[in-house]
Amino acid sequence: MFMIRPPLSIETVEIHVCGSKRARLPTYKLFLFTFHTHLNKEIQKPTTKARAMASSKPTEIGSSKMFEGFNKRYKHQSSTLGCSMNFHIYFPPSTSPDQRFPVLYWLSGLTCNDENFIIKSGAQRVASTEGIALIVPDTSPRGLNVEGEADSYDFGVGAGFYLNATVEKWKNWQMYDYIVKELPKVLSDNFPQLDTSRASISGHSMGGHGALTIYLKNLDKYKSVSAFAPIVNPINCPWGQKAFTNYLGDDKTTWEEYDATCLIKKFNDVGATIMIDQGDDDKFLHENQLLPSKFDEACRNVKAPLLLRMQPGYDHSYYFVSTFIDDHIRHHAQALNPSRVGNSRI
Repeated sequence: MFMIRPPLSIETVEIHVCGSKRARLPTYKLFLFTFHTHLNKEIQKPTTKARAMASSKPTEIGSSKMFEGFNKRYKHQSSTLGCSMNFHIYFPPSTSPDQRFPVLYWLSGLTCNDENFIIKSGAQRVASTEGIALIVPDTSPRGLNVEGEADSYDFGVGAGFYLNATVEKWKNWQMYDYIVKELPKVLSDNFPQLDTSRASISGHSMGGHGALTIYLKNLDKYKSVSAFAPIVNPINCPWGQKAFTNYLGDDKTTWEEYDATCLIKKFNDVGATIMIDQGDDDKFLHENQLLPSKFDEACRNVKAPLLLRMQPGYDHSYYFVSTFIDDHIRHHAQALNPSRVGNSRI
């Protein structure tokens, strides 16, 4: 702490630091001294982003045992989204203190949050035996009180579409960067039992769209991908057109960066077969929201390996997801734990 006494002469002042006399400086030097002191303090101040990142350490807010592992829910401050976010991790049972688990990210669909999949899917049964940690984030920013954010189920809160919005009003909707960049860093920095270098991704509906597009644009980061009833050609369906117009604006060339049917034409050197399950009694299939045939055709054109399974009589619900989730976990286990491939089957 600096104290400045009245000038001893016109040209000098005496400076005390924490009560001790230290120097007598000419007034013009005092000005420079004061300026540099202020500047050094400003340089040392943490930036807003740094403060946000510092506060991003997750806090556990829930825990429940399941299949000898644990569902744990966490809360943290996201610097990417500018709000508090929740996510779930299912930790499978560990056989040794040094064991590190590969991770499977699950992206949920419209209106969902981080709880739906954890509560309804039953994925933990096979994840526990295959030794895979399940990472389940929320579907959008929350609590920002942007005008219109909750006016409809298919846009805004609960409908982030796993993209980076460019329209100013929705600038906080940066779910692509949150999933691809921030969340993996939060995991690697705070959970040493997770091996985030071994990662795969899956999802349902809007989340299936997110899983496919994120995988195709980051083939170096994910070992495999799968999806349930994904929105595979959003630039040509009502859900996608509404979301992309509002989040990205009217330039449709930017829309293609978040459309799996467009992306597969550019990014098709995939390391594992793309797996998709689609119920043939899904009302959204018949309303042309999902368009799996478009993605199938695009994959055939570039010889990208796709396993598209049409499931007779199944709809769009978690009854459908829970019926086939074991197959999807095993599909990812083959890519994430190749040494255990003999124990896995689809």
